Amino acid sequence: MESKPDTIKVSSTYKEEIPATHADLHVAVKGSSIVGGNEAMKKAKEVNGLVEALTSFGLKSEAVTLQGVHIETESGVLLKSSSATYRLKIHCEELSQLAGLLDVISSQKNAALERIEWKYNEDEARERGLNIALEKAKTKAQKIAASFNVKLLGVYDFIENSYDEEAPAMFQPQARMMKRGGASADEPNLGMDIQHNKTIHVNVDIWYRVSAF
Repeated sequence: MESKPDTIKVSSTYKEEIPATHADLHVAVKGSSIVGGNEAMKKAKEVNGLVEALTSFGLKSEAVTLQGVHIETESGVLLKSSSATYRLKIHCEELSQLAGLLDVISSQKNAALERIEWKYNEDEARERGLNIALEKAKTKAQKIAASFNVKLLGVYDFIENSYDEEAPAMFQPQARMMKRGGASADEPNLGMDIQHNKTIHVNVDIWYRVSAF
């Protein structure tokens, strides 16, 4: 174990719960034709139908991007009759629009919501947490030094550790077709988050050099 003579170690922690500020909706669209690249947004009618419904709702067209195309065949041979699943990412910058976007998706019979990816402005929270943790550590070190009748001379070593803790969403649909007007009578109402939070943790360990004990 490394020896650190004439030092005192101080630990400090800070945590803050922050709300999601925006979200990405991952949607699978079952198409009756195969179209590759960005042309799919216009030429795959099921995809184009969803895009037009979203833009009519007020979403910008650039908020919808094609993530991938999966071709489906019954015999393993690519035919004109083969179908495709188009995976789209829909960026929701304003969470006040999220419920409306879910309603638009549910109105498209070939569209299935796979998952909601929550996004956060966590950089400011992490920076704020580090500043507060450092100030708490300094204040604690000053009190300890005063109680031992020694002086703080500077910092000998410093370690920062931060991590995020995000609670699981109530329900992630996993490519389940959403039904307009809610679940049918024989299906349980599993619910869905339209707002989500996570907790930012910041921990610091500081070894302060002190005058001789």
